Amino acid sequence: MSVTVIVLLFLLGLVLIVKGGDFFVDAAAWMAEVSGIPKVIIGATVVSLATTLPELLVSLLAATQGKADMAVGNAVGSVTANLGLILSLCALFLPFAFRRKEYAAKALLMIAAVGVLYACSLEGFLSTLGVLLLFLICALFFYENIRSAKRQILPAHNRPSPTKNQVTANLFKFAFGTLGIIIGARLLVDQGSALAALLGVPEGIISVTVIAIGTSLPELVTTVASILKKQGSLSVGNILGANIIDTTLIVPLCGMIARNPLAISPQSLTLDLPICLAMCLVFTAPMLCKGKLMRWQGVAALTLYGVYLGLLVF
Repeated sequence: MSVTVIVLLFLLGLVLIVKGGDFFVDAAAWMAEVSGIPKVIIGATVVSLATTLPELLVSLLAATQGKADMAVGNAVGSVTANLGLILSLCALFLPFAFRRKEYAAKALLMIAAVGVLYACSLEGFLSTLGVLLLFLICALFFYENIRSAKRQILPAHNRPSPTKNQVTANLFKFAFGTLGIIIGARLLVDQGSALAALLGVPEGIISVTVIAIGTSLPELVTTVASILKKQGSLSVGNILGANIIDTTLIVPLCGMIARNPLAISPQSLTLDLPICLAMCLVFTAPMLCKGKLMRWQGVAALTLYGVYLGLLVF
């Protein structure tokens, strides 16, 4: 197969992932809205699950095919892209103050998730203890969000009443979005591997850059929409939730279904995970101390992300 065909199929996979993710997020957010769940909870659970579906399918497909570098690289690379590229945009264009209590638990869980993943992978593979601890953090994340949702849920008379046309349209979006993401994920994995082989680039680098950014496009779309609508809480909640799911659900699931213990490459241990952890600290430490998302954080994280990409390429 020629390079042109591989690139075209890879781009088709990206288009299907993005458009499918867009439809899926719209349907999921609508379902959450008519149930009366607050925006910050929608962002941290429903929208996060919906926008991480591309990463989930890409990583699981890679794991079943024995491509550990791609499985782990996609998940970790997506977290780094979410922070260094997407949340940076939010900090630059929509800095805002918030109640620390609203984000404290999620921010701490995100740091804990990346820290546990790194600590439990130092031997070159994800340990059984690591899998269990990551699943535990995932359970704590959803428990915290369900508890918050129960406290803040709106009375039934304040919820919008869906029409028949809305139900039909959103069921179509849900079905088409799911199908698009599944087909797109398959194309990304297969053509990403083929592209790496043809260019002589390790799959690990392709996965933490092109594939990770590609599968993070739904989060980017959600963040841009949040900036335009001046709804920063939805964007931050979405990104924190997506990052926790990437590390505590996707990676341990890959560890469970992989044919062998999930290998963690030297690149992940010496570069990808340390940079990811540094990104987490750049955003969460000031947020927890001052209760603000500030422009300097966006500048710092974007610069760090640029340096990271430079180290990968050169």
